Order: sequence, then C-alpha cells, then structure tokens
Amino acid sequence: KRRGSCLLQNKYRDEIRPRFGLMRGREFIMKDMYSFDRSDKALDESYWAAFHAYARIFKRCGVVARPVEADSGAIGGDVTHEFMVLADSGEDLVLYCPQCDYAANQERAAGLEVEIKDIDQTAMAELTEVATPNIKTIEQITSFLQVDAAKCIKALVYLADGKPILALVRGDHNLNEVKLQRTLGCQTLELADDEAIYEITNAPVGFTGPVGLRNVPIYADYQIGQIENAVVGANKEDHHLKNANLGRDYQVTAFADLREIEPQDPCPRCKTPLVGARGIEVGQVFKLGTKYSGALNATFLDESGRESPLIMGCYGIGVGRTVAAVIEKNHDENGIIWPFSVAPYHVVIVPISSKDEKLAAAAAQIYEELQAAGIEVVLDDRDERAGVKFNDADLIGFPIRITIGARSLEKGEMEVTLRRTKETTNLPIARVVEHVAKLVKDG
Repeated sequence: KRRGSCLLQNKYRDEIRPRFGLMRGREFIMKDMYSFDRSDKALDESYWAAFHAYARIFKRCGVVARPVEADSGAIGGDVTHEFMVLADSGEDLVLYCPQCDYAANQERAAGLEVEIKDIDQTAMAELTEVATPNIKTIEQITSFLQVDAAKCIKALVYLADGKPILALVRGDHNLNEVKLQRTLGCQTLELADDEAIYEITNAPVGFTGPVGLRNVPIYADYQIGQIENAVVGANKEDHHLKNANLGRDYQVTAFADLREIEPQDPCPRCKTPLVGARGIEVGQVFKLGTKYSGALNATFLDESGRESPLIMGCYGIGVGRTVAAVIEKNHDENGIIWPFSVAPYHVVIVPISSKDEKLAAAAAQIYEELQAAGIEVVLDDRDERAGVKFNDADLIGFPIRITIGARSLEKGEMEVTLRRTKETTNLPIARVVEHVAKLVKDG
C-alpha cells in the first residue's frame, strides 16, 4: 500500500532582492507532498502518479506546464522533472526538441558526446608563446590574434571541496557549473579568486591554461578533444600559447559534458536543433531515494523482518508561482483574464447606477440567485460611474460581467459579457442564472 503525506504551508527564503512579483518573494506558499515506499519499483509508480497528477492540475489551472528534465540541486536525488510554463517573463531558459519529446532546463540540458579526435602529428604546428599585453578575454584574444573563438580554450580554476581543479571549455562556449559539480561529485564548488589563481598558475586572471600546469586535475568538455592547434593561456602574465594540442602539450584527467547548451545546439536524442524559450517554474518532482530516510534512520520492516530505509519521493507546487503564471498567460492590455477554474470570483454584477432603486433591487435579486446556484459572485454597488466599474472589472479579470441598465431592465433583460472574448448577450432575466451556471460549468 502506498504511503505519503501532503501539506500546504507558508515558506520563507532569505532573498536579497525579491523580484518577478509573486514568482520570487521572501514569503511564498508551497504545496508539498512526500511518498514513502518499500522498493524502487513502488517509488517509480508513486513518482509517475504524482507527475501525471500535477500535469492535470496545471492543465485545469489554465496553463500548459511543460515537464522538463532538471538538476536536483541541493535537494538531491537521481531523477527530477520541473514543470515549466513557457513565457517571455520566465527566469529560466528551457531547451526543447521540436522533433522528439526531449526537453530540459539549461542547467540539465545535455550535449552530444563526441569522440576525442586523434590529431595527426603532421598537422600539429609548433607550440609558440606570444605576447598578449593586457589581453585577457576571449573577445580580446580573437581580435588581437585574428583567430576564431572556437580555436581558443577557456580555462577556469575552481575549488572543489577546497581543492583546485581546472575546467576547460571551447572559447565560444560557457561552462555549466552544475554539470561540473555533478561530474566531480563534490559538495562545494566555487570559482577561485584572483589570489588563488595567481598562487596556482603563477599568473593573474586571464592567462590561465592547461600547458605546464602541475598537480592540478584537468576536466575538459568533450568539444576540447576536437580542437587542433588551440590558443591557450601560457600561465604567464601578458602571454598566451598558440598551437597547443591535446596529448603533446597537455593532458586531461577526464572528459565530460561540461558546457552550457544553447538554442540551435543538437538534440542529444535525435540531433534536431533545439529550440529555446523562457519558462516559469511552477512545480518540481523528485526521486529522493534513501538520502533523507537513511540519514534520519526512517525505516520499515520487510517481509523477512529486515530493517530497511524508506524509499522517498518529494513533489512540490509553487502556489503563488502558479497564480503568477496563470496571469502571465491570461491577460490583455486591460488586465487579467482569469480562467474559470482559478478565478477568485466567477461573476461581477454591475448596475449602471447605484442610485436607481430598481436597478439596485434587480442586482441584489440576481446576486442572491447566483449565490444560491453555487456561483461565486461580486456585486459592485459602489457609487461610481459605469465606465469606472467596467474598467475595474476588466482589470480584476472577472470571467463574466452582468450589466444591469434601465433600458434593458424595462425589457426584462440583463447583459452578460464574457471577459475573454468580449462577447455580449442580452438575456431574459429568467434565463440569466441558468446561462451563467452553464458557462461556469463548461469553463
């Protein structure tokens, strides 16, 4: 039997600069769920049950949340997916394949594993040291030496659990620190400061390279193994080396997928160019395994009476983020357009004049009838002009507006307007509740 717990609670983060409105605040609401299973197979069933349940929840909320492969980060676990709502205001870059079902956030997106090129000795030019006074960046080097950035090697010194390592990526690529940390299996990873770089390389920042660097493990992206006669830092102030070649001039401890994947890079599954889009993360699911149950000694007795750690899963929805994503995908120049499923109220009733007793009585009557039918309704009885009330109704985003005017009331009618389509229908008063109830039900 599957076991789990679910809770909805306020959480807090020590956010220096809250941003993106509801998406990144110091206080936020999370719906958290945890599963506790006896086997990996049972965890797999729990994980995918939660995965599909969350997909249905987001669909009912009126947004398309794309599941993407993600990195588990500090939470840990072997498998995790984020649910991303694609939107220009999103803070994350999502990469997806238009041909197959591959999708991942940029932290997790995988590059193609390429063979390490066996460079022909005759193709290797002589290693040459060149003066590059105050030339430190890839852009400066390519301009000064008149070489392509793809022929340069970017060398970055990191401290992994306090010990120095060198990471190499092609000059026109960026290093993905999440991938590097996963490759190293270290608990902490930080970019070395200027003082540490000088101590390790005997040169200031901007002149680091793999040639002649002793007692420092070197980890390289797969693409490094394809470069002939590269330009690298000389580990000497104001100098670089031309024609550096793997094997002859420097060695690599290990190759791995270390670079940051960009739009138009090939899909790792089918090699179709990837498409990039910004995304709002609204939820994430994790296979935690025994990381926490082992540490907390949370166990169960199996059929043989042996004590074993519970196998856990963790599943979260950012409630505020989901609301923000709904608004981002459902608005126009006048305000919010709430989907029926998440609208705070389904209907707003707007009598044209709050001073007309007949209009006020009709508004109150239809208000009571809608409430009795289980419809969430607001009566705007403020002493304001009709235009102000209409603008506020659009801004707030009520899915339906019922307008009651003197002329329509004389005809025994009320005006029903849909916020999303702006379609207006004049209905007999006796049919208004039935019509609105059907609109709300059909959503």
